[in-house]
Amino acid sequence: MSNDELDAADREILRLLQGDASLSSAALGERLALTVTACWRRRKRLEELGYITGYRAALSRARLGLGVLAFVEVRFGDQSGQSPEKFERAMQGHPEVLSCHEVSGEADYLLTVVARDLEAYGRLIERAVRRQPGVVSIKSSLALREVKAHAQLPV
Repeated sequence: MSNDELDAADREILRLLQGDASLSSAALGERLALTVTACWRRRKRLEELGYITGYRAALSRARLGLGVLAFVEVRFGDQSGQSPEKFERAMQGHPEVLSCHEVSGEADYLLTVVARDLEAYGRLIERAVRRQPGVVSIKSSLALREVKAHAQLPV
């Protein structure tokens, strides 16, 4: 099934679940004027085909005491060695690193990082990033204010 083969009901299921992943098949059926069974089957098919990869709760960073949100650019001196692969594996082990992307441009990687405060952020960067072999520069940009922060994809 390609993206073009999703019908309107499939797209609406994806849109609704992005907004509230806890919606039951019954609640989806009410909103789409479909039976519970039809919604359940569509949802299962969307999961099996990889359109739905999991279900998550959206948590409040502020309520959890994670006052620092940073975007970190990491550059390597030599991309040909094993340092980038080791770096990628290392980032997997740090829950404060919300995302790690290999990117084009001046940086080699762009990280999204959260921390309780600047001191905790500094310790994390020192422990998790600066000590990685091959890293030659780190540039941090701290978020001053969130203007838009949700991960809903356009369906």
